[in-house]
Amino acid sequence: MTPEAQKLWRAPQWAFSILLALLGMLGPFSIDTYLPAFAGISQSLGATPVQMQQTLSAYLFGFAFMALFHGSISDSFGRRPVVLWGLAAFTIASVGCALSQTIGQLIFFRAMQGLCTGAGIVISRAVIRDVYPPSQAQKVMSQVTIFFGVAPAIAPMVGGWLLIHASWHGIFWFLAAVGVALWTSNYFLLPETLPPAQRQHFHVKNLLAGYWKLGSDPRFLLLALASGIPFNGMFLYVLSAPVFLGEHLGLQPQQFFWFFVLTIGGIMGGAFVSGRVAGKISPKRQIRNGFSIMLTIGVLNLLANLLFKAHVSWALFPIAIFAFGWALMVPVVTLLVLDLHPDRRGMASSLQMFVGSTANGIVAGVVSPLVMHSTIGLASASVLMMCVGLCSWVFIRSRWPEIGRRVEEL
Repeated sequence: MTPEAQKLWRAPQWAFSILLALLGMLGPFSIDTYLPAFAGISQSLGATPVQMQQTLSAYLFGFAFMALFHGSISDSFGRRPVVLWGLAAFTIASVGCALSQTIGQLIFFRAMQGLCTGAGIVISRAVIRDVYPPSQAQKVMSQVTIFFGVAPAIAPMVGGWLLIHASWHGIFWFLAAVGVALWTSNYFLLPETLPPAQRQHFHVKNLLAGYWKLGSDPRFLLLALASGIPFNGMFLYVLSAPVFLGEHLGLQPQQFFWFFVLTIGGIMGGAFVSGRVAGKISPKRQIRNGFSIMLTIGVLNLLANLLFKAHVSWALFPIAIFAFGWALMVPVVTLLVLDLHPDRRGMASSLQMFVGSTANGIVAGVVSPLVMHSTIGLASASVLMMCVGLCSWVFIRSRWPEIGRRVEEL
């Protein structure tokens, strides 16, 4: 925790939480905003379905690649410059998307968007731990989690509204306007939370030593898997929403919002409970509760799909409950990741995000197309991805039982 951190922000805490949460939601929000416009973009630019999928994959893998470096750079030059440069580059890339005349141009600028947007979520997590002690950091992290989880759910609704009332170009002009608004607000409001005395020297040898230190730590890798992979048990359904909701459940596009409302409700509920119990129960107990909820509802969802034909009367609720369990545990796991190596919190946030976003890219480009046409396949894949995170956490608890026992006031 940065010395005299509480003096850096004198306005109400909720305002700082909102500022950081908006930074954190930019990445996932930008992933899905244009999904409703796939058909319109394809027709306008003469693109094939494979090429349209490449616009999504280019963003996700650009996001994953640059996530490796945002935090590391901020460990050397400070949090604030990385945020401002990232937002500026995102705005320019969004304008490029809006002006694209060919599918190749759109793929290029979507990749540029992905390279920039990771700065928001990576740096916001590091800033939270710079400023707050663990129990308070968990409360703020829970608030950020609400926005991070809600963003991919509301983004298609916003994109669909813009598509109807403007065009697919209007979606990217809107994202450019969001970038301008965020850059302006952070320029005037975001304090620098990493003092020069705590910064790392920026040279290749030092960076490689840091990556090796974190990458060779099995605790770090397992915690990153425990926090990053289970999200895809829910995100898979978001990516597959047109097929899952339209083909399997027979909903009309204007009825899709029920799925997003329930999922958002689950995320908000889990994050709210996570913040409320911060400092009252041990981190390991809260993580166990989150995984127990996800495992139970995931198995029940799979059994229901094996025994019955999926129906809208019940098929949406397991996803919402799964989202609740994920949002309950992920703020705690994230803080455990950041506190393993306090001198490398920016880099730790980067590597954690890299693991999660790489998984997101694989799910979007490989898993979702393979399983979306079967409700049993969707439910099975959801459970399997949750089990990767669960097994990682179980191994951590058996090998390093002290992790998560209590929150140390660092």
